[in-house]
Amino acid sequence: GQELIAVLQERNFPISDLKMLADAQAQGTKVKFSDNEMTVYEAKPDSFQGVDIAFFVGGEVLIPEAVKRGAVAIDNSSVYRLDPDVPLVVPEVNPDDVENHKGIISNPNCSTTIFVVALYPLHQVARVKRAVVTTMQAVSGAGIAAKNELLLQTRQTLDGDEVSEPHIFDHQIAFNLIPHIDVFGDNGYCKEEMKLLNETRKILHDSEIQITATTVRVPVLRSHSESVNIETEKELTAQQAREILGNAPGVIVQDDPEKIEYPMPLFTSGKDE
Repeated sequence: GQELIAVLQERNFPISDLKMLADAQAQGTKVKFSDNEMTVYEAKPDSFQGVDIAFFVGGEVLIPEAVKRGAVAIDNSSVYRLDPDVPLVVPEVNPDDVENHKGIISNPNCSTTIFVVALYPLHQVARVKRAVVTTMQAVSGAGIAAKNELLLQTRQTLDGDEVSEPHIFDHQIAFNLIPHIDVFGDNGYCKEEMKLLNETRKILHDSEIQITATTVRVPVLRSHSESVNIETEKELTAQQAREILGNAPGVIVQDDPEKIEYPMPLFTSGKDE
């Protein structure tokens, strides 16, 4: 929610009236927006009366109520992502799919989003047949409590204290890697890995693209990273790929080994590209 508020301000999104809604526990909380301090109210069905656009980062059970009252719901959860009647949209990739909405627009998982923004320009030129993806996902993807858990465990380790039992992750995250995100399925892949396959196929409108993923939680506060190996139908040189990506929206190419330049969370945290 805090990130959404920051983006609305950063983009100077046109707003005539803004409501901050949350569950009953957060009612009365004060949130700063621009120069105003706003009060958070409990989200109820009638809260969406007169609302044009409702951004959901929780409370998905109220989405039908918002739509019923005339709002367009933009949902950050996984509830509607694979619903055939709900467009799954990344603006740099498939913005026209928004036109097909019936009141709900879904956005993909965080790892899928950054994956398809880089994959799509190459897919357009040479069609990607197969991709092998390893994600290195920051703790911010699990929320502010996860960030606090990493900071606490890091301090305890550096101070030589006993490290607290983890509450957010299955294992200690400080000075560690956890090679699974979300629950495992019967096929041996965890849910986060299957999202990369299923969501990418829907966004690209390509049910034949083959993707295998390994998702890893890493002790970084913000900004996910991914290592991607692809096979294309049409041959591409590395230089051609650099040029294609260099002209793609939302992509900045950092690839100069002689100058020790390459993408890192240090460069991408808090950025849109």
